[in-house]
Amino acid sequence: MQHQGILEVVRQDPRYAYEAYEFLFEALAHTQRRLDRIPPEDPERAAEGDYHVSGSELVDGFLDLARERFGRLARIVLHLWGIDQTDDVGELVFNLIDSELLSKTDKDSRADFQGLCNLDETLVDRFEIAWER
Repeated sequence: MQHQGILEVVRQDPRYAYEAYEFLFEALAHTQRRLDRIPPEDPERAAEGDYHVSGSELVDGFLDLARERFGRLARIVLHLWGIDQTDDVGELVFNLIDSELLSKTDKDSRADFQGLCNLDETLVDRFEIAWER
């Protein structure tokens, strides 16, 4: 079932696919797990801790999950969703912030996502298959 809030965000900014926003939420959770910053279910307890993820940390987790989920097709999937540079991840984030579906600190800005890496190099040129033994 599609989330009404995300549908409205896509209507307001059709540059990015609905799936890109859903994936961003998954990537945020993935990043929080990687960094051991998972907020507790209880809102009062969650308010007590620092579970914030920076722009560069989120991009790193976003790309890690894309490689994990889509393998060698990660770059193509992101392109189909409208994501061609790390700046686009920031646009997704700030579209969600503007729609009050995500929150930010006073220190967060779109600039935190600008030019962090080249997606072609990161997802295609440096792609490695992890062999499990």
